[in-house]
Amino acid sequence: MNRVTSVFKTSLIGGLVILLPITILFLVFRWLYGLTSSLLAPLTGILVEQTAMPLLAADILVLLIIVLVCFALGLFVKTKLGNIIYRRMEDSFLVHAPGYKMIKETLLLLLGRKETPFSYVALITPFGSGTTMTGFITDENEEDGIVTVFVPTAPNPTSGLVYHLPAKDVNKLEIPVEDGIRTILSCGVGSGNFTGAGINQQKP
Repeated sequence: MNRVTSVFKTSLIGGLVILLPITILFLVFRWLYGLTSSLLAPLTGILVEQTAMPLLAADILVLLIIVLVCFALGLFVKTKLGNIIYRRMEDSFLVHAPGYKMIKETLLLLLGRKETPFSYVALITPFGSGTTMTGFITDENEEDGIVTVFVPTAPNPTSGLVYHLPAKDVNKLEIPVEDGIRTILSCGVGSGNFTGAGINQQKP
């Protein structure tokens, strides 16, 4: 009887492990589609009324139009005149919008449009507590062995604390900095890849 119960539990859990991620992914996509559809409703409503186009086709068409507009804006900003106009708008209005600078910096780092100031991803052990934190090495002083590490506050990788630690408390990781930033954005999801990635772990 115990064996039958054990097989039932393990099979049920195994099924849930397979089904739940798929269900969550489906719900996320449905939520995104609903959000996008509600935002596009004024435009799609006009298309449906004027052309008798199916609602789904109207949504897809409006999304394509938005993509083309973004592409055209990107080309325009690459021109000398477009760049000047954009810079003036940014300096006058956009930089004063809450969260604008943080969102822009994060996107530029993730898309590789801006060189990251970080040299390594690292796991640090501050205060001798035994607790590790994900951080990014910004400077190293070979004379006194002090390593400067920036520890972001998830999910915002552009704000956090700066620690100056002895090298023995800093474990460099052999993973791309971009992957480390993604784990911060996702509140730690993907950090399991850090296991065994150390390249400079020193014992006291």
